[in-house]
Amino acid sequence: MKVTAEAARRFLVARHLLAPARSLDGGPDAVLEVFRRLGSVQFDPLAVAGRNHDLVLHARVADYDPGWCDRLYERREIFEAYNKGLSLVPTSEFAWFRGTLSRNAPRTLAKNGDVAGRVLERIRADGPLSALDFERERGTATDWFGMATNAVRAVLEAYAVTGVLGLARRDANRRYYDLLERLLPADVLARKVPLEEQLRHKLLSRYRAHGLLGVSGGGDVFGGLGPAKPDARWPGYSGRNALREELVERGDLVSVEVAGIRGKRLVVSEDVKLLEAPPDPPPSVAFVPPCTYGSSSSHRPSAVGAGTCCRSFSGTASSAGSSRGSTGPRVVSRCSMSGGRTRSRHAALTGSSTRCVTRCARTSASRVPTGSRGRRTSVPRSGCF
Repeated sequence: MKVTAEAARRFLVARHLLAPARSLDGGPDAVLEVFRRLGSVQFDPLAVAGRNHDLVLHARVADYDPGWCDRLYERREIFEAYNKGLSLVPTSEFAWFRGTLSRNAPRTLAKNGDVAGRVLERIRADGPLSALDFERERGTATDWFGMATNAVRAVLEAYAVTGVLGLARRDANRRYYDLLERLLPADVLARKVPLEEQLRHKLLSRYRAHGLLGVSGGGDVFGGLGPAKPDARWPGYSGRNALREELVERGDLVSVEVAGIRGKRLVVSEDVKLLEAPPDPPPSVAFVPPCTYGSSSSHRPSAVGAGTCCRSFSGTASSAGSSRGSTGPRVVSRCSMSGGRTRSRHAALTGSSTRCVTRCARTSASRVPTGSRGRRTSVPRSGCF
């Protein structure tokens, strides 16, 4: 399948539910629809302008209220799982996210066996607990910097990765764990899926979430899916490349060649019709958070000229002053950190597009989720931040 770069740009904006922005109505049901369409949304509890998943949803759901997502979490309609990074995933997908290739979690439990036993026994008796509900214990666990860390925290996280415990709730950034069988419905827990099928499903979910993803991994885009080729450290696992080939052979993924763009890309089969005839959306602006599918690595939509990038907002706007000399989804602002300074780069916008950016920036500023201290983060009226 061959498409023009213009068609690819319009497809990506539509596929990411930004054609136009904030077009989904329906409160919590609209939020759940975003999860169904994207498969998962990366979670980050740090709130500057807002938590990452709230910003993702704010760009797509009309009059978004963070309480809607919290309500779905409390009703167990979504749960936390690792899909590239810590993500919120529909509970109906649990069977495909309960397994892992990670050897670190079982190793942590084995090396801290006494602590692991006491932690599990206490939670079984007392219900949801956080690491602060236990006495700090030393063990073999270390943090990212190689420094000794609380063995209880390491054990709790390992139990969550291996599917013994799950997150019952969060109090700010404090995590409370409970037995998984007390958190999810019995029919959800009863469904068993072979590990390789889980990995195949998760690989497909990365392509579904991105829209037009390549075959090589940049950054952590294929993180958690093991090596690309068979490796003796994972006996019996054929590797990501083999799983991808199976998805293509089954017709779940379709190869796409984008004019002027090097490298093969793949699209999920149900999106082929949208890619063949992508809509020409009205002008709109969406503020896109850093931790969102399609904004990381060389696979970001900007690789085909669409406007999403780290700490950016993007929209469908006429770009008469662009060096590309074409119209369609464009980068209208980009802020990057360099040497402790923030640099802003602006694309040229004229006429109604400029008025649209200014108007949308003002309305978005009034609706942006509150920050970590309950304050709304202001957005300059120029439409740049």
